[in-house]
Amino acid sequence: MTNASHKLIPMTDFVIEYYSHEGYADLQTLKLMNNYANLLKKELTLGMFVPVDSSGEILKEPKNYESWKSLEHNSKKRNDEESKAFEEYKIYQKAEKKCLFEGFKIAYNGYSVVRIVASYNTSIELSFNKNEKTFQNFKDIESLTSFNEIYLNSAALKKIGIHK
Repeated sequence: MTNASHKLIPMTDFVIEYYSHEGYADLQTLKLMNNYANLLKKELTLGMFVPVDSSGEILKEPKNYESWKSLEHNSKKRNDEESKAFEEYKIYQKAEKKCLFEGFKIAYNGYSVVRIVASYNTSIELSFNKNEKTFQNFKDIESLTSFNEIYLNSAALKKIGIHK
Protein backbone atom coordinates (compact mmCIF):
# COMPACT_ATOMS: atom_id res chain seq x y z
CA MET A 1 0.00 0.00 0.00
CA THR A 2 2.57 2.58 1.02
CA ASN A 3 6.04 3.26 -0.23
CA ALA A 4 8.77 4.95 1.82
CA SER A 5 9.41 7.45 -0.99
CA HIS A 6 5.84 8.70 -0.55
CA LYS A 7 6.35 9.54 3.12
CA LEU A 8 5.76 13.12 4.21
CA ILE A 9 9.14 14.41 5.41
CA PRO A 10 10.51 17.75 6.68
CA MET A 11 11.75 20.18 4.03
CA THR A 12 15.39 19.85 5.14
CA ASP A 13 15.26 16.07 4.64
CA PHE A 14 13.66 16.56 1.22
CA VAL A 15 16.41 18.97 0.11
CA ILE A 16 19.21 16.76 1.41
CA GLU A 17 17.70 13.64 -0.18
CA TYR A 18 17.27 15.23 -3.62
CA TYR A 19 20.61 17.02 -3.54
CA SER A 20 22.47 13.84 -2.55
CA HIS A 21 20.96 11.94 -5.49
CA GLU A 22 21.71 14.63 -8.05
CA GLY A 23 25.00 15.95 -6.69
CA TYR A 24 24.00 19.40 -7.89
CA ALA A 25 20.81 21.45 -8.02
CA ASP A 26 19.60 21.61 -11.63
CA LEU A 27 16.44 23.52 -12.54
CA GLN A 28 14.25 20.41 -12.21
CA THR A 29 15.55 19.73 -8.68
CA LEU A 30 15.04 23.37 -7.70
CA LYS A 31 11.49 23.23 -9.06
CA LEU A 32 10.77 20.07 -7.02
CA MET A 33 12.11 21.76 -3.89
CA ASN A 34 9.98 24.85 -4.52
CA ASN A 35 6.87 22.74 -5.18
CA TYR A 36 7.46 20.69 -2.02
CA ALA A 37 7.96 23.83 0.08
CA ASN A 38 4.70 25.26 -1.29
CA LEU A 39 2.88 22.01 -0.51
CA LEU A 40 4.20 22.02 3.08
CA LYS A 41 2.88 25.56 3.60
CA LYS A 42 -0.70 24.71 2.54
CA GLU A 43 -3.25 25.06 5.33
CA LEU A 44 -4.83 21.75 6.26
CA THR A 45 -8.36 20.97 5.13
CA LEU A 46 -10.46 17.91 5.81
CA GLY A 47 -10.65 17.26 2.06
CA MET A 48 -6.90 16.55 2.00
CA PHE A 49 -7.58 13.38 4.01
CA VAL A 50 -11.10 12.18 3.17
CA PRO A 51 -13.58 12.91 0.35
CA VAL A 52 -15.74 15.98 1.01
CA ASP A 53 -18.35 17.87 -1.00
CA SER A 54 -18.03 21.49 -2.17
CA SER A 55 -19.22 22.69 1.28
CA GLY A 56 -16.55 20.66 3.07
CA GLU A 57 -19.03 18.08 4.37
CA ILE A 58 -17.84 14.48 4.51
CA LEU A 59 -19.15 12.34 1.68
CA LYS A 60 -20.41 8.89 2.55
CA GLU A 61 -18.70 6.18 0.51
CA PRO A 62 -21.24 4.74 -1.96
CA LYS A 63 -22.24 1.10 -1.56
CA ASN A 64 -19.81 -1.29 -3.30
CA TYR A 65 -17.62 1.68 -4.26
CA GLU A 66 -14.34 -0.26 -4.22
CA SER A 67 -15.78 -2.88 -6.59
CA TRP A 68 -17.19 -0.20 -8.88
CA LYS A 69 -13.90 1.70 -8.89
CA SER A 70 -11.88 -1.37 -9.77
CA LEU A 71 -14.11 -2.05 -12.79
CA GLU A 72 -14.41 1.57 -13.90
CA HIS A 73 -11.17 1.62 -15.89
CA ASN A 74 -12.39 -1.37 -17.91
CA SER A 75 -15.75 0.12 -18.88
CA LYS A 76 -16.51 1.94 -22.08
CA LYS A 77 -18.35 5.28 -22.30
CA ARG A 78 -21.67 4.93 -20.50
CA ASN A 79 -24.96 6.14 -21.88
CA ASP A 80 -26.82 8.96 -20.08
CA GLU A 81 -29.11 6.67 -18.12
CA GLU A 82 -26.20 4.63 -16.75
CA SER A 83 -24.27 7.83 -16.03
CA LYS A 84 -27.08 9.15 -13.83
CA ALA A 85 -27.21 5.88 -11.92
CA PHE A 86 -23.49 6.17 -11.15
CA GLU A 87 -23.45 9.91 -10.42
CA GLU A 88 -22.96 9.29 -6.67
CA TYR A 89 -19.90 7.17 -7.46
CA LYS A 90 -18.46 9.80 -9.79
CA ILE A 91 -18.95 12.61 -7.25
CA TYR A 92 -17.21 10.52 -4.59
CA GLN A 93 -14.37 9.56 -6.96
CA LYS A 94 -13.81 13.21 -7.95
CA ALA A 95 -13.62 14.21 -4.26
CA GLU A 96 -11.32 11.27 -3.53
CA LYS A 97 -8.91 12.48 -6.22
CA LYS A 98 -8.56 15.81 -4.36
CA CYS A 99 -7.20 14.06 -1.25
CA LEU A 100 -3.44 14.40 -0.74
CA PHE A 101 -2.84 11.78 1.95
CA GLU A 102 -3.10 8.03 1.73
CA GLY A 103 -5.07 5.75 4.00
CA PHE A 104 -7.13 8.04 6.25
CA LYS A 105 -10.58 7.04 7.44
CA ILE A 106 -13.28 8.53 9.64
CA ALA A 107 -13.09 7.27 13.23
CA TYR A 108 -15.80 9.60 14.57
CA ASN A 109 -18.12 12.09 12.90
CA GLY A 110 -19.93 14.16 15.51
CA TYR A 111 -21.88 17.39 15.51
CA SER A 112 -18.86 19.68 15.79
CA VAL A 113 -15.83 17.36 15.60
CA VAL A 114 -14.52 14.82 13.12
CA ARG A 115 -11.77 12.45 14.16
CA ILE A 116 -9.76 10.74 11.42
CA VAL A 117 -7.13 8.02 11.75
CA ALA A 118 -4.53 6.52 9.44
CA SER A 119 -5.71 3.03 8.53
CA TYR A 120 -2.11 1.77 8.56
CA ASN A 121 -1.36 3.21 12.02
CA THR A 122 -4.34 4.06 14.25
CA SER A 123 -2.08 5.98 16.66
CA ILE A 124 -2.01 8.69 13.97
CA GLU A 125 -5.21 10.51 14.85
CA LEU A 126 -6.33 14.03 13.92
CA SER A 127 -9.31 16.00 15.22
CA PHE A 128 -11.06 18.49 12.95
CA ASN A 129 -13.33 21.21 14.34
CA LYS A 130 -16.28 21.50 11.93
CA ASN A 131 -17.33 24.93 13.19
CA GLU A 132 -13.92 26.57 12.82
CA LYS A 133 -12.90 24.35 9.87
CA THR A 134 -9.50 23.75 11.49
CA PHE A 135 -7.51 20.84 12.84
CA GLN A 136 -6.70 20.77 16.52
CA ASN A 137 -2.92 21.29 17.05
CA PHE A 138 -2.09 21.25 13.30
CA LYS A 139 -2.19 24.26 10.97
CA ASP A 140 -0.43 23.30 7.75
CA ILE A 141 0.96 20.21 6.02
CA GLU A 142 4.41 20.91 7.42
CA SER A 143 3.07 20.52 10.98
CA LEU A 144 2.24 16.88 10.13
CA THR A 145 5.93 16.05 9.66
CA SER A 146 6.03 15.54 13.44
CA PHE A 147 4.42 12.16 12.70
CA ASN A 148 6.83 9.50 11.52
CA GLU A 149 4.41 7.89 9.15
CA ILE A 150 2.08 9.96 6.99
CA TYR A 151 2.05 9.13 3.30
CA LEU A 152 1.42 11.34 0.30
CA ASN A 153 -0.75 9.89 -2.46
CA SER A 154 -0.25 10.19 -6.21
CA ALA A 155 -2.20 13.49 -6.37
CA ALA A 156 0.23 15.08 -3.89
CA LEU A 157 3.25 13.66 -5.70
CA LYS A 158 1.93 15.09 -8.94
CA LYS A 159 1.62 18.56 -7.31
CA ILE A 160 5.27 18.30 -6.27
CA GLY A 161 6.34 17.14 -9.72
CA ILE A 162 7.24 13.58 -8.77
CA HIS A 163 5.65 11.19 -11.20
CA LYS A 164 5.73 7.57 -10.12
